[in-house]
Parts: sequence; C-alpha cells; structure tokens
Amino acid sequence: MSKTAIIVVDMVYDFTNENGLVYYPQNREILPNINKAVEICRENGALVIFMQHCYRKDKPDKNLLNMRPNCIEGSGGEEIDESLTVLPQDYVIKKRRYSAFFGTDLDLVLRENDIRRVIIVGTKTNCCIRATVTDAYYLDYDVYVIRECVATNDEIVNNVHLTDIDKYLGHVIKLEELGSDFFEKV
Repeated sequence: MSKTAIIVVDMVYDFTNENGLVYYPQNREILPNINKAVEICRENGALVIFMQHCYRKDKPDKNLLNMRPNCIEGSGGEEIDESLTVLPQDYVIKKRRYSAFFGTDLDLVLRENDIRRVIIVGTKTNCCIRATVTDAYYLDYDVYVIRECVATNDEIVNNVHLTDIDKYLGHVIKLEELGSDFFEKV
C-alpha cells in the first residue's frame, strides 16, 4: 500500500448542494476535480479518507454560537455529497471543528496505515483546509494541497491561503501533477 492518503474535507450536502445551509457555488464546481483526484489516488493505492463535518443534534456546540446552524446530525446536511463514491475500504470520520485532526482519530488512522504524506482537498480553504494543513504540518506529515480541489467563497482569500500554505506548511500542486510518478516519490 502507498504511504499516501487523500483527505476529502467537508464535501457534504450543506456545503455542496444549492439547497444546503452554507452552500457556495465554488464547492459544487470543484467536485469533479475531487472525484478525479480520488480516482487517481485509488489507482495508485492511496488511502481515501472523507471528513464529515457533523454537529450533534440538540447538543451545545461553541461553533454553532457564531455561525448559521449547519451539518446537524440526522438532518441530511452532514451527508457526503452524492457525487462522491465512498467505498468499503475508505474511512469516513466525523469532525466538529475546523481541523480534521482536532478531536478526531484521523492521526491514529493515518499512523495505523503507515501514512507519511497527505493530500488535502475540499472546503473551505481559509478555515477547514488551512486548519487541517497546519495540524498535519505540526504532526510531521508531508502535506500537499491540490489547487483545483479546494475552494472558499472568495477567490482572493482562496489564493492568499494557498500562497501561505505553499510557502510555510506544505506544497500546493496542480491536479495534472497527481500522476503515478507522484506516488513513486514517497
């Protein structure tokens, strides 16, 4: 098995569907690119992990005090977008904070599978992607973000965060760079 994992962050109904509670068109637009990245990763033996933003129903959560309620357990808003295929060997890990690592067993899953390099895709570049990349960097993973596979509601903000990620925390690559030679470099 490859020492690489792709982490698909928060591509759930409330973020990706026009009827979702925190929908941005940019999230819908990147779905085909994410599908392609996941397919390439699977073909090259990479581990596939879907992070599922999900707040507990009728339970307090600090995050919900400052934002519109979204991704509530059992509402359907927390469901992985139907255009993405989750296979039995994939992991689906629920999260309640921006970072996919905080309060989850993501790091444990990665270490149990001897993962050294993570590819991070999904939404929102300035919140969940940035926080996940930062924690992956601090946990000593080799971090890659695919430019065409992340989004937020403002292209300038998206680019500023990608520039910072590439300069300080990891590597920002183009989808076309994700080929078999990429996986041989680990």
